[in-house]
Amino acid sequence: MVSLEQEAGAHCQVQCNSNPDCLSVLDRDCVSMCTHLRLCLLFFLTGSGIKRPMASEVPYASGMTMKKIGHRGVDSSGETTYKKTTSSALKGAIQLGITHTVGSLSTKPERDVLMQDFYVVESIFFPSEGSNLTPAHHYNDFRFKTYAPVAFRYFRELFGIRPDDYLYSLCSEPLIELCNSGASGSLFYVSSDDEFIIKTVQHKEAEFLQKLLPGYYMNLNQNPRTLLPKFYGLYCVQAGGKNIRIVVMNNLLPRSVKMHIKYDLKGSTYKRRASQKERDKPLPTLKDLDFLQDIPDGLFLDADMYNALCKTLQRDCLVLQSFKIMDYSLLVSIHNIDHAQREPLGNESQHSVDTRRPAPQKALYSTAMESIQGEARRGGTVETDDHMGGIPARNSKGERLLLYIGIIDILQSYRFVKKLEHSWKALVHDGDTVSVHRPGFYAERFQRFMCNTVFKKIPCKWLLPDDP
Repeated sequence: MVSLEQEAGAHCQVQCNSNPDCLSVLDRDCVSMCTHLRLCLLFFLTGSGIKRPMASEVPYASGMTMKKIGHRGVDSSGETTYKKTTSSALKGAIQLGITHTVGSLSTKPERDVLMQDFYVVESIFFPSEGSNLTPAHHYNDFRFKTYAPVAFRYFRELFGIRPDDYLYSLCSEPLIELCNSGASGSLFYVSSDDEFIIKTVQHKEAEFLQKLLPGYYMNLNQNPRTLLPKFYGLYCVQAGGKNIRIVVMNNLLPRSVKMHIKYDLKGSTYKRRASQKERDKPLPTLKDLDFLQDIPDGLFLDADMYNALCKTLQRDCLVLQSFKIMDYSLLVSIHNIDHAQREPLGNESQHSVDTRRPAPQKALYSTAMESIQGEARRGGTVETDDHMGGIPARNSKGERLLLYIGIIDILQSYRFVKKLEHSWKALVHDGDTVSVHRPGFYAERFQRFMCNTVFKKIPCKWLLPDDP
């Protein structure tokens, strides 16, 4: 099979006989590329299928129209599908599969994780009529695969998640589908107790996570206080001839806390503004340029909290850079305490907020407060009586805030396609402003933007004795 890089090289050689290896200038990060290479990049970025997921309308055999974003579809009746499997069937298959795999793990003795444990894949078939090993169900037949079951069991134990708690959270009640799934085309589910997020991932992302497991979790074992996502399981549902891969992760945004504004920040300014369609949503995910416009003075943290946060970001970026990971974001969701106190009680229902008190999360180091490095002092300038897992902060008006933050979208490797994407964008725009960049530069720019622009130390004028 001819690789994309070989195909690009062949095309470039046809275009430029005098310099058949012109594609190699990408590896030298040369911006002043030859004219023929520009044609190559244009050819591959526009003609060979390197595209972002786009919404499209596909007619169904029944005459209904399905709106699709990537593999996710929503037909005219409002039913969500993923790779032509309905969301209800997928949720049922996930719960049946996890129940079986966790139960079967309980019969295996606990031991140290070995290198081969990272590459084990267990598979079980679920016929609708049931079998000696599986219960009957009302979905179509499917197969459930569990990746690295012994390794992930160890990782869950590392974060204090007991098998019965894991099962109870994910399988005791129906999973809740999140309607604001973003433009990736992925499906997102949250457990009924807000503990876990389940996300569908592409084949390349799942494959990349498998390769990362040994080194990535060696880092987590040494340093559990991190803003990196915590993966608790990797599974695959085979249904209708399609593979639907899912990951179970920590939930960054509890539904029991009303979020007033949310940002996806990369430290880039090129096309980093939310669309009007996104802004029309009840809680839109805004971007870097929106943050600079809405909160130009940044978010103010107690000095110890600021230092702990920046130290955590520095260590996390170093880990991501070492794995050549890039294009990640910092999700920053803000609960405004002062606004919440002024809002009428009946206003909560309009935003689909769970009004119950948030139960303490079962997983260790799972909240934003627990994730940052060091023991940021309690009872500081901006500490509140009940921070509900959020990081206390203030805005330039002095309003009290709770921040819920975490690094997301880390399963992007700086592979050949990403090199092409950055090189093409660098030809048309300022290369330092686009989000797709070399891992080292990306990490440095990311840290600089977060610790100089987004987060700042609280001004001394606010350090008053009677400040809560």
